[in-house]
Amino acid sequence: MDIKEDHIINIHQFLPHRTPMLMADYILELTKEKVVTSFEILKDNIFVHQNEFVEAGLIENLAQTCSSILGQSFFENPEADTKVIGFITNIKKIEIFALPKVGNKIISKASLISQYENICHIFCETFNQDELLIRAEINLFIQEIKQ
Repeated sequence: MDIKEDHIINIHQFLPHRTPMLMADYILELTKEKVVTSFEILKDNIFVHQNEFVEAGLIENLAQTCSSILGQSFFENPEADTKVIGFITNIKKIEIFALPKVGNKIISKASLISQYENICHIFCETFNQDELLIRAEINLFIQEIKQ
């Protein structure tokens, strides 16, 4: 995938996660039904073991990528101090094919299958260049935290 620098969105605008639990760097494409993110795996990442990004890290990366589809409605006003919390409510199907290494930049793609209010069912995949790393169908729930 060609990354167009002028279209990159900082994912902090759409997720409540912060270091060390932020597992996506940038949103490369975002619509109401689809999102594409990038993430560079650094050696000090909490999900790196023996120079590989482990399965739990891949799943968290997918969940954060997917939540951008649903989370964007909570962050329409960039000035607002919105706080949200999200949960994986179900992993319907998951296949892990390979683990990326430190220094790899992975690309995750997610497509909305269905949505009912703040619950959505999403198909997602993560790639290291052309190599498919993980494929899954997950359900997410996101809600705003009242302050």
